[in-house]
Amino acid sequence: MPNPYSLSPLERKELGRLFVLVFDNMLTAFSLREALWQMEDESIVDVGDAVVVTRNAEGKVRLHQSLPLAAAGSAFGSIGGMVLGMMVLNPLFGSVAGAVAGATAGALADVGINDEFMKELGETLKPGTSALLVAVRKTKPELVLERLQPFAGSCRILQCEMTAENEVLLRRLLEGEAARRTAAPG
Repeated sequence: MPNPYSLSPLERKELGRLFVLVFDNMLTAFSLREALWQMEDESIVDVGDAVVVTRNAEGKVRLHQSLPLAAAGSAFGSIGGMVLGMMVLNPLFGSVAGAVAGATAGALADVGINDEFMKELGETLKPGTSALLVAVRKTKPELVLERLQPFAGSCRILQCEMTAENEVLLRRLLEGEAARRTAAPG
């Protein structure tokens, strides 16, 4: 299986630590990704990339990227082209040319987690299941664990890059050990 990142070590450090979570259904991965985006808005976590990989009942694998690269490239290119167009006194032409160039660059760029790695992972999923691949740059661990409580026992962690102590806490929460311990009579 190829390296999950198609980046140099310096670029990989910028993208962040990789977490791979597998779910028994196709919806929970999307819900957790939404929760991570909410936490990012609140400065609890800094997400470099978050992709949901699904395998439907027929076995077809789909990658649900967190940011459509062609659209982002088009927007940035359009703004840059408009500025260039103003310099040559034709902002409309510059905006159109910039949007085309940006969309092309965005479509050709493979920023973040390696698509080939994600597709190969998707082929290993059972039909009707999903995985969430998240690259995290920095977190406030105690707040993240608190906000992940609604997802207790919902997944299996395939990969997790963090301190051993925090990994144990995360696994207990997401894989359900903590939930089973508190539910047991005693």
